[in-house]
Amino acid sequence: MEKLKTRISRIPAMNLTEKITLKLLNKLNPELAHNLVIKALALKLSPSTTNCSAPSLNINFSGLNLENPIGLAAGFDKNAEAIDSLSKLGFGFLEIGGVTPLPQDGNPKPRLFRLQKDKAIINRFGFNNKGMKVIRSKLEHSLSKIPVGVNLGANKDSKNRIDDYSKVLLECGDFVDFATLNISSPNTSKLRELQEPDNLKLLLLQLEGVKKKLKKNIPIFVKISPDLKNQALVDLINVVTESKVDGIIATNTTISKVNLTSNRSNEIGGLSGEPLKDISTKMIAKISHLTDGSLPIIGVGGVSSAEDAYDKICAGASAIQLYTALVYEGFSVINKICTGVDKLLKADGHQEIRSAIGSKREKWL
Repeated sequence: MEKLKTRISRIPAMNLTEKITLKLLNKLNPELAHNLVIKALALKLSPSTTNCSAPSLNINFSGLNLENPIGLAAGFDKNAEAIDSLSKLGFGFLEIGGVTPLPQDGNPKPRLFRLQKDKAIINRFGFNNKGMKVIRSKLEHSLSKIPVGVNLGANKDSKNRIDDYSKVLLECGDFVDFATLNISSPNTSKLRELQEPDNLKLLLLQLEGVKKKLKKNIPIFVKISPDLKNQALVDLINVVTESKVDGIIATNTTISKVNLTSNRSNEIGGLSGEPLKDISTKMIAKISHLTDGSLPIIGVGGVSSAEDAYDKICAGASAIQLYTALVYEGFSVINKICTGVDKLLKADGHQEIRSAIGSKREKWL
C-alpha cells in the first residue's frame, strides 16, 4: 500500500505558490489570464512534474491505453502550444483544439467570463485558433508520452462544414491518438444542427472514408450537447451505434443558465463548471443505459473533485475530462482527483476502474 501511494504523487494539495498565482490570475481579465498560463506552459514554466498512476487507475478503451482516467478537455490548449508541459502535470490524456481548416479570430471580445460564486465559466470563443496547418506542425513535433487527441471544428463562414471536419482529420489525424467531432459547441451558429440524424449520418460516412487514408487507425468520438431532449438523444445514439463511432464525449457546455448567482450570469455563451456537473452526469447515465454500457463514454462537465469524477465513472464513464476546475483549483487538482478516485474505488471494493463503470447508473436515471 505504501508503494502505491508513492506512485501517485507527493504533492497532494495546492501549495502556497499556486494559491498566490491563482489569486493574481483571477484579478486579471479572464482571457488575458488564460493566455498568460498557456505562454508560461509553452515556455516550460510549469509546476512541478507529478506522476499520477496506480494499477487501479489504468484503463483501456477504444484503443486508448491510459495510466489514469483524468484528461484535459478541449478548449484549454486551442493551438497545441503547451502539449509537452501539460503532459507532465498528471493527466492521463489531453485533447487540444478545436481546430478549423483556416485560422479564425473567433467571436468579438469580451468572450470569457468568470462566475466565481457559481464556480463556473461562460465562454463564447467561437473556435478561435491558428488553423490546421499550424496546429499540425505543433502536433508533429510533440514529445508527449500520453495520448493526445484533436478536437475537430468548422470555420464560421464555411460553405460546407462536413468538409471542414474531414480536412482537419486528414491534416492532423496521423499525429494524434484520437479525434473528437465537436458538433455541439453553442458558440458557432447552427453547428448543433449536425447532431440531427441525417446530418450526422452524412458526417460520419464521410469521415469513415477519411480515416482509411490515414496511416494509423485512430478512434473517433462524438461530443454532444447537454441540452439534447430525450428523443433527440435517442436518435443520435441510434446513429452513433449504427456507425463506426468509437465513443461519446458527454458533454459540451450548456446554454441553460438556471439558478446562477454571479454577476454576468446572463452573458450569451456556453456555461461550464459546477452548474453543469449533475446535468452531464445524468446524460452519461442515459447514454450508458441506452447502449447497455457497450459504448465508451468520456465524461466532462463540472468535475472539480474525486467525488465528482467517481460519480461520472459510476454513472457510465470510462474516463473524465476537466477544464473549469483548473481556473479555480489550479493544476494540483489533477493529483487530488487521481488520489481520491483511487481511494473511492477501494472503498467500494473495486480493484480497477473497469468494474466501477456504470455500477451506480440507476442513481442518475
